[in-house]
Amino acid sequence: MRRAATLLTVCGLAAGLWGEVKTGLEALKEQNFGPLLGKRVGVIVNHTAQDNEGRSLVDLLMEAPGVTLVAVFTPEHGLSGKMEHGAAVADSVYPGTEIPVHSLYGETKRPTAAQLRDIDVLVCDLPDIGTRFYTYATTMGYALEEAARAEKEFVVLDRPNPLGGLAMEGVVLSTAVRHFTAYFSVPTRHGLTLGELARWHNEKAGLNARLLVVPMEGWRRSMLWPQTELTFLPPSPNIPTPRAALLYPGVGAFESTNVSVGRGTPQPFEVFGAPWMRNITIARILSRQRLPGLRFKPVTFKPVSDRYKGQVCYGVQIVVTDPRRARPVDLFVHAACALRDSSPKDFKPRWDEMPNVVGDPAWKDWFLSGETPDRLLERARSTIDAFRTERLSVLLY
Repeated sequence: MRRAATLLTVCGLAAGLWGEVKTGLEALKEQNFGPLLGKRVGVIVNHTAQDNEGRSLVDLLMEAPGVTLVAVFTPEHGLSGKMEHGAAVADSVYPGTEIPVHSLYGETKRPTAAQLRDIDVLVCDLPDIGTRFYTYATTMGYALEEAARAEKEFVVLDRPNPLGGLAMEGVVLSTAVRHFTAYFSVPTRHGLTLGELARWHNEKAGLNARLLVVPMEGWRRSMLWPQTELTFLPPSPNIPTPRAALLYPGVGAFESTNVSVGRGTPQPFEVFGAPWMRNITIARILSRQRLPGLRFKPVTFKPVSDRYKGQVCYGVQIVVTDPRRARPVDLFVHAACALRDSSPKDFKPRWDEMPNVVGDPAWKDWFLSGETPDRLLERARSTIDAFRTERLSVLLY
């Protein structure tokens, strides 16, 4: 299986010089679903598992000769991708069939031995947005572990990292932190595709899983989402655009504080604020930092749901002027320090949750001691240096 992945990768690199980006699903179709023939298949999917013609992986497998689809598994936000964050997903049945849909965000977050018993191969086709604390990656990791334990084959149909494969930001997760939103010892913005992250986990955790990654064709590490020319299907309700995905690894960290990240507004993760925020001051401080690829302006907003529902928030809007240069985790560090210094009585990080997003329990001591944004970012970059070398063995592109 490793040999097949290598051959596909070589073809993918060559194709990238000449043509469009093809997802792992498209590559699997071109192989006439060869790795799945004669096997009982389970799939981990949501609404985004579609080919370039909008046909779902589930429907394609039900029509594929020689393939027997026996189960569907779905992550947070459900099969439709429309359930709000944190809401439990119930088991169900795939519409128009008797195929069970097992929730991996309900009573269990892992496929059970009973659910895997009649499966020969588990296929994962989930979108990821390149951020360590986005839950789909952990769902894949948990499922890979259970497949290895049950000695089942595991196939990842790779898709682009919408943040590209070059830039990395944030502290590499400390081994002292393990949570559903903090599972892999990678930077906050890790620069890996989901297939590469599966290879990373298989290697670093010593799973010895029977893993096959079906790579994309034509994708290059320098590509952000717009360069892929693929249709962007919102992977979850509050990531409606590639721009929201780009800002998520930074602005999303504020969800472990008493700051709204714009959930319940038309611009989730493009604004942040609170009823107590001195937004003009914060916008000015951030503007003076001249953070590459970003501009800031004070705004007000009133969320219709989530934190500060129905309350006027004084906030900052983030304007992305150059997506390639933008570093959202740097933005979070600068903004958090500005809030610490300008509103010390009002800004309240939840320190029991904060390590899950910033990556290290020691961040609390660094932050409360008054360390500057530059010093905090220097600590993060020092952890990335080793990761940059370690990840080379799992790169496919």
